[in-house]
Amino acid sequence: MKTKDLIVLFLVGILISRCQTGPENADFSFDQYKIEEGFEMQLIAAEPLIQAPVAMDFDNKGRIWVVEMRGYMPNIAGTGEDNPNGRISILEDLDKKGRARQAKIFLDSLVLPRALALVYGGLLYSAPPNLWFVEIDNDKPGKKTLVDSTYSDAYSDPENQANGLMMGIDNWIYSAHSSSRYQLKDGKWIKEPTSFRGQFGITKDNFGRLYYNYNPTQLVGDYALPGALINNPYFKPKSAIHQKLTANQKVYPLHPTTVNRGYMEGVLNQDSLLKEFTAACGPLIYRGDQFPADYAQNAFTCEPQGNLIKRNILSFESLKTTATQAWDDREFVASTDEGFRPVNLVNGPDGAMYVVDMHRGVMQHIISATPYYKKSIVDKKLDTLLDAGRILRIKYKDKGLGKIPDLTNASAADLVDLLKSNNGWIRDRAQQMIIYKQAHQAEPKLKRLIEEGENTVAAIHALHTMEGINALSFEFLEKVAASGKPELTAHALLLLKRYQAVDHIKPMEKLAMDLMNRNDTMVNLYLAMSLGSWASASHETFLPILAKLSDIYPGNAVFQEAVMSSLKGQEENFKSYVTKTSEIRDSLLAQTIRNKKDNIINPIFIQKTLPVDVLNKGLNIFRSVCSSCHGAEGEGIAYAGPPLNGSEYLSGSGARLAMIILNGLKGPIHVKGQRYEFDGMMPDFRNNFTDDDIEGIIVYLHNSFVSGDPKRRNLRPKAITAEEIRKLRNKPSGILTEKDLLAMPE
Repeated sequence: MKTKDLIVLFLVGILISRCQTGPENADFSFDQYKIEEGFEMQLIAAEPLIQAPVAMDFDNKGRIWVVEMRGYMPNIAGTGEDNPNGRISILEDLDKKGRARQAKIFLDSLVLPRALALVYGGLLYSAPPNLWFVEIDNDKPGKKTLVDSTYSDAYSDPENQANGLMMGIDNWIYSAHSSSRYQLKDGKWIKEPTSFRGQFGITKDNFGRLYYNYNPTQLVGDYALPGALINNPYFKPKSAIHQKLTANQKVYPLHPTTVNRGYMEGVLNQDSLLKEFTAACGPLIYRGDQFPADYAQNAFTCEPQGNLIKRNILSFESLKTTATQAWDDREFVASTDEGFRPVNLVNGPDGAMYVVDMHRGVMQHIISATPYYKKSIVDKKLDTLLDAGRILRIKYKDKGLGKIPDLTNASAADLVDLLKSNNGWIRDRAQQMIIYKQAHQAEPKLKRLIEEGENTVAAIHALHTMEGINALSFEFLEKVAASGKPELTAHALLLLKRYQAVDHIKPMEKLAMDLMNRNDTMVNLYLAMSLGSWASASHETFLPILAKLSDIYPGNAVFQEAVMSSLKGQEENFKSYVTKTSEIRDSLLAQTIRNKKDNIINPIFIQKTLPVDVLNKGLNIFRSVCSSCHGAEGEGIAYAGPPLNGSEYLSGSGARLAMIILNGLKGPIHVKGQRYEFDGMMPDFRNNFTDDDIEGIIVYLHNSFVSGDPKRRNLRPKAITAEEIRKLRNKPSGILTEKDLLAMPE
């Protein structure tokens, strides 16, 4: 054979290896699935095209791009996870019959890839610890840029790494399990601190608020727009963001399932059915237009361990958002197929909902898998389910799917019209296409859309589209804030903060007084959030207004946090304008002033450096396991775990701390006089960590979170060796309570 022929065969071989075709009539049945009446589930893609999908996004053609975490738990021991077999693929519906028949491999040789987003004409993706942006050249990778080398922790297990990569309505890209946000501006990537949010999956509503969750807590969210409450580095909001939206964590699976802590009292009912969420992930606020009207902005949450998807109905108030389960006896989707592992949900360009079904037997990472779980998985042979994966579509039976517009070739005027779509995916993509193209010819039509004010959601998109093409001005935002509906005024007020200038002080003062006279709670809230930045230019003008706003809501913690966040260095000046007493405000103000004096900064603004090598073992375990409940800075995470930083239980005897790690702990518990309750309980880790591991954890905790005040010797940490920990293992085990801890020697 000639050399030329060999080269041709070689190239054809590469092409075939990177482009797989699925079976034309693969058998698939939904007999084991129960979906809410009126809806149907459709198979869009399945193995062998894809394996272990964990995230997806749509491109402008409506094609699906999928992250395949093929290396996750390749066996019950978790060995071999570092093999570079992960990939990102493009699924194509070649015959236009609604099912992907071909998968192109866009990127391969990845180690446990985590997330992706199609933005700025390219692909943003996570391959821990890095966040990369790669240009797309005819479905092939082009120029590659490292956006962040510390996006996630290389030492952390896959269940506790940053993920999500969702473009917000404000043109910033947000992640779950992260306190950073990203934006490409004028050719440069920008990274900014933001509030830490969630564990796996992130979503937004039409207003732009963010939602996320934790394994035992199905839906957590912010009452305010992202970034609006972290202006003051010496103040960390607690009541206005990161709120559990429903106390009801009950689930209704169709059959007994294998869960990690199923042996613990209260996890399963008398029929061995899971009682409450244990692996909540992939939340979605439905923003499509294919479901019935009463499904608009409903919240859906995956529970892969229970093989189900939950539906909640959201209620919006000016200072609060709440969620109520749609039914108290069933789920939106539930299955008796224990391989059904919904891990992510996505709004589609056709208006339907898409389900990322990892379809893998083992869903608990080895770092926290219990012997009970591993034995059950092996007994059911679920550890052999390794080569599967599905993308599913859920649609309403009585309505057709929406047509996907030609976003790539659409004119600027057509893209502005698409901002009025009832489908949130189309609105989001039209906004980003105008920004990506820097289509300044769209400005007049964007202005008209905002000024007409008939469609508030479209106007909000248009406002941030103008921000993305640098087309805003103080005068225009002033006009929008003065005449817009409350939701639009809120966005305009936050954008106005960028236009502080001497010439703008008088008109801003008049605007603030006029808006306050509206007596609208939402308007007042965002006015309070924005005036502090203006006070830095003229505190005698704006702090009296801010004080009056504070006096209107003396007992509302959300509003008072807005005031405190707004001040940013003006706390002492603000005190001189306060004439009434507000217990909440006065307490927050005093604490913020103390924080400033002692240089106690919100951890999201602190760039941490790695400790010395001797602490690396404890650090790595803390980051990969402990931080998901206790926070990266030991600050605690609401509903997940109490704070460690400064906790009296870390001081004194290392034996007490070792007993907690060995035996687990259930709340409530008091730290520095404050009561903390957390969903579920801290499990025992006696079978997960060696004695040396526990020693390393305790050394790290003592080093990082205990002050060791020499004047209070009883509070100084007392080291414990691996040998001493080994002896503690022989003591009677059982989940500890605070009463047990108090009975132990300090």
